Amino acid sequence: MAISAFAAPAAKQPLVEYAYEPAPLGAAEVEIEISHCGVCHSDLHLIDNDWRTSTYPLVPGHEIVGLVAAAGVESNLVVGQRVGTGWQRSACLACEHCLAGNENLCPFQEATCVGHPGGFARRIRTDARFVFPLPRELEAAAAAPLLCAGVTVFAPLRRWKVRAGAPVGVIGIGGLGHLAIRFLRAMGCEPVAFTSSPDKRDEVLRLGAVDVASSTDAREVRRFADRFEFVLSTVPSRLDWITYLQTLKPNGVLCLVGAPPGLMSIPAGQLLTSQRVICGSDIGSPGAIRDTLAFAAEHNVVAEVETAPMADANAALQRVRDNRVRYRMVLTN
Repeated sequence: MAISAFAAPAAKQPLVEYAYEPAPLGAAEVEIEISHCGVCHSDLHLIDNDWRTSTYPLVPGHEIVGLVAAAGVESNLVVGQRVGTGWQRSACLACEHCLAGNENLCPFQEATCVGHPGGFARRIRTDARFVFPLPRELEAAAAAPLLCAGVTVFAPLRRWKVRAGAPVGVIGIGGLGHLAIRFLRAMGCEPVAFTSSPDKRDEVLRLGAVDVASSTDAREVRRFADRFEFVLSTVPSRLDWITYLQTLKPNGVLCLVGAPPGLMSIPAGQLLTSQRVICGSDIGSPGAIRDTLAFAAEHNVVAEVETAPMADANAALQRVRDNRVRYRMVLTN
């Protein structure tokens, strides 16, 4: 049976109604009847072919929640189960990274909506090993962004063992950053938000930040010199990275989960002095996703979302382009 979806027919084009015949259901696959799908900035990059990886027609969407409609014989999921899946749809499961539980680093991994139809659709077929039961405490629309945005910020906090009580800076308070603030507060940390939108100040304090500063005003950033054990940057923008490094305590870490354009120019002395670290983090492994969902359910950490019908996908995408969403757009079937 054909799957109905919305697809970009070419780069930078509006989505149109589209139907495709899925491949036969594999033994380790499931078919998900999609109820909700988050809209990520990565979907815009794919639609526009910014990364030169897109093929068309392109069905975007990779923050997917729904019910299992069919399950392969080797799947450990059952029909009717409420599940979610995120950016990664498969990996080789045999390389050194997969065997170490770092499937997100697999050189043979495949993405949900790169070379495959994604979640702006009624249904999707994908590898059940990258599909996760949703805890009953999590409401579907607010949980969908946890499958990508949530794990992207939660995984590095766990990897670097950010401790309770630690002062932590979060740069960029959008879909990822607002979840980082909520996770950090639930972990007992003291998050400080850096944002280029002054109108977000009261909202960000409500989300759990202990202070808010401009992300682009060096004088404001300098207020926090030698303050943080960890700084998480979610922005795809050029910033004054030297000044941000100076906000780190000795052995402090600046972790990028957003990809700023061009090169980062950092004097070596900034790293040698006080043993500061710059690193990156890429989505999260299946284990990290399970940990994210469990922590979110236990501590009631969910995304603040705006919802729209799947048929209004183009309008929703435009709101994301215009940076008018507070804080994650989710499409519904």
